[in-house]
Formats: sequence, structure tokens, C-alpha cells
Amino acid sequence: MERTLLYTEAVREATEIEMQRDPSVLVFGLGVDDAKGIQGTTTGLVEKFGVDRCFDTPLAEDGMTGVAIGMALAGLRPIHVHIRMDFVLLAMNQLVNMAAKLRYMYGGSVNVPMVVRAMIGKSWGQGPQHSQAFHSYFMHVPGIKVVAPSTPYDAKGCLIESIRDNNPVLFIEHRMLHFHKGPVPEGSYTVPFGRARVLMEGSDVTIVGISNMVYECIRAQKILAEAGLSAEIIDPISLSPLDMGTIVKSVKKTGHLLVVDNGWVTCGAGSEIVAHCLEMMRDDRHVKVQRMGFAPVTCPTTKVLEDCFYPNSRTIATAANTLVRPNHSWTPVDNNAQELIEFRGPF
Repeated sequence: MERTLLYTEAVREATEIEMQRDPSVLVFGLGVDDAKGIQGTTTGLVEKFGVDRCFDTPLAEDGMTGVAIGMALAGLRPIHVHIRMDFVLLAMNQLVNMAAKLRYMYGGSVNVPMVVRAMIGKSWGQGPQHSQAFHSYFMHVPGIKVVAPSTPYDAKGCLIESIRDNNPVLFIEHRMLHFHKGPVPEGSYTVPFGRARVLMEGSDVTIVGISNMVYECIRAQKILAEAGLSAEIIDPISLSPLDMGTIVKSVKKTGHLLVVDNGWVTCGAGSEIVAHCLEMMRDDRHVKVQRMGFAPVTCPTTKVLEDCFYPNSRTIATAANTLVRPNHSWTPVDNNAQELIEFRGPF
């Protein structure tokens, strides 16, 4: 019988499995040991594994990242949790200049097996300093792996894979994903890095969605189908390494590529995917591409303006239609996601 879990339950289960399997695994961060346990992703771990392996931290991201790097060099496998990815900016020197480079600088004689869980998100009026997604910053840096699973199944498998990896891994969670349910097998399994997933097959346009945008793309696919367009939806899951083979194979079939990111368009993940695709298809002059992402302004706090800031299924469907049928004017009806309507904030 198929078992269904919330995204948060999948993350928690992956953490518990690895802490049970390997005594070198520990988790720490602001609020990991409180009653709500980071949306439930760490609930009960301190009772089961003790305060030495699950503990709260002060607001000292740079220092605690240094502690995590030291732990990893000493043979532990730390999971450092950030309830806002914005806070990771305070630890950039540690992550980029230390964690990402130590293995290379020491000729492969040391490993840095650490996971940085970083949450991104929207709604609830997150505003300018609590809504940002900086995955493209880390895609730019060799030595750090970046994953952004969108389903409970991939969240569990990716987190186990991340914990067992001997390199630093940035594990990105969108807060809206925390409320999604999906099938999750019991026991241990891994989702390998560098393998994209084709979620829905189509023939007219390839749409790549990153993190929570996968769900907006799926909704857009249904809107497009009603308008007579067939869209193929791809979830890259792993952003670094990135599975361009699956994406290019799809674009060769459809001739059109739309990338919908959870970040700003300029120098974003979509830019990398589009550029990489065009390089790999340089002999095909008929390919049409487009990027979508955050509007080019600071994220507003007011909900009405915030709704304009992010792509949604309607704007994605409109962009895909214009890409494929530039002379065919069409405006889909509003289609607000149910989780956005129901969302009341993370606390």
C-alpha cells in the first residue's frame, strides 16, 4: 500500500534514518530543538538522539558555519539548518572560501561532508530580507553541490544522498513545498545528483521549473492543454551538477524552452540553463528560448504587489503560448494555487 507523507515529514524521516544509521550525523541551527522543530522537520530528534546531536544555535551564522566545517574535517557529518536562506549570506566567506575549496587545496586528503539546509519562500508578506533565493550564487562556485527537490519523495532521497556525500551540499527547501503531500517509500533510498525528472511529457514547449515553480509549471501545463498546446515539464532537482542532457533532449523534440526560476532572472539559474542549452544546440537555429523569474525589483511585502513579483501558472502559460505562437494573442483565466489561498504563515 502506497504511503503518503508531507514534505516536512519526508525531510524529518531522512534525517532520523541517517542519524540512526550513522552516529557521526548531527543537526543544529536556530530552533531545531524547539517544539515546532523547523516546521516539523526536526521534531523529536533531540528526545531521540540527545542534545549533543540536535541542538539550538545563536544568531551567529558565520561562526556556526565555521564550526560545521571543523566538524566535517574532524569526521562528523553536520546538517546546519537556516530558516531563511537570506541568513546564509552571513556565512558566504566560510562556504565559498573554505568549505568549497578545502578538499582541492589539500590535494583530496580531506573531505567536507556537511549539509546546509536553506529555506526560501513567498507569501505571508516575507518582504525584502526574508524571501530571497540565492541558489545561483552557489551554482557559480565549484566545490559545492546545490539541490532543490520539489516533491516529498525527492526531498527524502536527496537529503540522504546529501548527508552521505563527502562534499558540502546546499539543500534548498521552498516553504510552500513543506505543505505538499506525496508518495514516499519507507526505509532508506537515495536520489542521485545530476538527474533531472520529466514530470509531464509534451511536444510543443519544454518548461523547466525550479523548486516550487515546478508546481506552477504543472498548473500552467493544464491551462495550456485547454488552449491546445502540449507542454513538457521538467524538474532538474539537482542544480549543480545539472542534468542538461535530459533538458536538451526535450528541447530537440519541442523546439522551445521556457525556464521558470525561483530567483531573479539576471545571472540566474535560468540564464545558465538557457545558455548551456544553446551551446549544446548551436547548429539548430530554430530553437526559441525564454527565462522567467522574480520581477527585477526588491520583493515587496504587500500581498497585492507580491503577487505581481512572482511568476504564476497564468503568467507562465501566457509566456509559453507567446513563445510558441507569437502571433496568437491569448490570456488565460486566473488560477490561484490552493496552497497560496490556504497559506497563513510558517509560524
